[in-house]
Amino acid sequence: MFSPNRSRAASAYQRINVETSMHTMDQHQLVHLLYQGVLDAVTAARGAIARNDVALKCNSIAKAMRIIEEGLATALDRENGGEIARNLSDLYEYCLGRLVQANMHNDDAMLEEVAHIIGPIAQGWSEMKNPGAATPAPDGAPQAGHAVTTEG
Repeated sequence: MFSPNRSRAASAYQRINVETSMHTMDQHQLVHLLYQGVLDAVTAARGAIARNDVALKCNSIAKAMRIIEEGLATALDRENGGEIARNLSDLYEYCLGRLVQANMHNDDAMLEEVAHIIGPIAQGWSEMKNPGAATPAPDGAPQAGHAVTTEG
């Protein structure tokens, strides 16, 4: 009997909590969360396709697209970002097209492709803030942040 009001109250509390968190986090952390949101939404869409859950698939793909369009793409500094901003913009446009196609054709491979494109960018973005957290280099290769010297 009271669940609709409790549900609305919980939803309102959650929105306020998210909005408050967004105002206190730095830009780097916010972009990290956007990338993670895209990857989570794509994962949810892939699972929905496997279960034949059309509504969840559509909602998850729409969420991924919204994050890319309204979050990641609008955050690009097109004036000062140079080639990196142009390349990311092109990459985001490509991913948006693949998401539309994946939605139309229930194509898991296209969703997997988007995840394989966004995943390394998200990982690289995370590692920029914590360079020591980078994955170890193969044997014999210099690790990030370590100078390479030659004797002679």
